[in-house]
Amino acid sequence: MTPRPEIVRPELDGPFPEHIAVVMDGNGRWAEKRSQPRVFGHRAGVESVREVVTSCARMGVQSLTLYAFSVENWKRPEAEISQLMRLLKVFLVRERRLLMKNGVRLSGLGRLDDLPAAALDELRKTEELTSENDGMLLRLALSYGSRTELAEAARQLALDVREGALDPDRIDDETLRSYLYDPLTPDPDLLIRTAGEMRLSNFLLWQASYAELYVTERCWPEFREAELMESIHAYAKRRRKFGGLVGNEREVVGEDSAGA
Repeated sequence: MTPRPEIVRPELDGPFPEHIAVVMDGNGRWAEKRSQPRVFGHRAGVESVREVVTSCARMGVQSLTLYAFSVENWKRPEAEISQLMRLLKVFLVRERRLLMKNGVRLSGLGRLDDLPAAALDELRKTEELTSENDGMLLRLALSYGSRTELAEAARQLALDVREGALDPDRIDDETLRSYLYDPLTPDPDLLIRTAGEMRLSNFLLWQASYAELYVTERCWPEFREAELMESIHAYAKRRRKFGGLVGNEREVVGEDSAGA
């Protein structure tokens, strides 16, 4: 087991996000602006992954989920997909030392059997190698789509009801959660989207129900530790109510109610 590094959390005006999720967008656009092929942007994006993973681990983030490849991405040109899968395989091999140094556990999230055999093999090796680390959980969402995840969960739930293993009258939101790909990792507190797009893109639709959203115009290859800290400070200033009331709002409601 590799212990986690010394934790140094930033000074914040509010809470610290224990689980951060990121839609890593804009690699291709970043490359095209520089008159380079799209793969140039994907390679540059790996440097951002390395820096963000290291920074999060050393700040004591409990979980980091990176949207690396969606189910919709299989529609891209075959040449680009092949390049992305090669980059994934190289990343999984080259970054093992970094993951071990920082006590990071790596886990895949999604329809992992869709991956090419070589990439899946390296993923499983890295998962096994880092499985005893006691630091941050790094989840790579690969061939992931939230609608697909929910559909597969609903299908398995329906089968269990049909077979008598589940009472339909006892189904609640936690029941459905138990059928998701990873029901144990807490929901993200902060969801970051790069490249200025104002949408979730089929990412963690169930889990991100109450996540604080942070959108930056910077493309992913430009998103480094400084931008990560900006997003964390912005999160700390948010007031998370989860549909309820906090602080003085409760007092005001109570006073108004008593006066009525």
